Amino acid sequence: MDANDTIDALAALAQPTRMEAFRRLAAAEPEGIAAGDLARRLDIPQNTMSTHLAVLTRAGLATGERQGRSIIYRAELTALRKVLLFLLQDCCEGRPEICAPLLASPCCVPQE
Repeated sequence: MDANDTIDALAALAQPTRMEAFRRLAAAEPEGIAAGDLARRLDIPQNTMSTHLAVLTRAGLATGERQGRSIIYRAELTALRKVLLFLLQDCCEGRPEICAPLLASPCCVPQE
């Protein structure tokens, strides 16, 4: 991950519909969600959703796989992780304990 890739990913997420689409894709992991279903859930036209998904895909934040007549989209969580790690690469001038709370997010703790 480099600065340009990070900028592309952040630019893709810097739009309300795409941000919500990515959040819905992440919530649907690992099964993914059909583009049409995602459009219905966000109450936007399917062609508009396709455009937003194309932006997320070009930025490396989503992938699509054809299954019959549908395209199932999935969040690329590894790419998002790389973006976050790039942003925190030089965190706190070599004092990682300051950034540790950012990396220990409660949403990502395995549930027992």
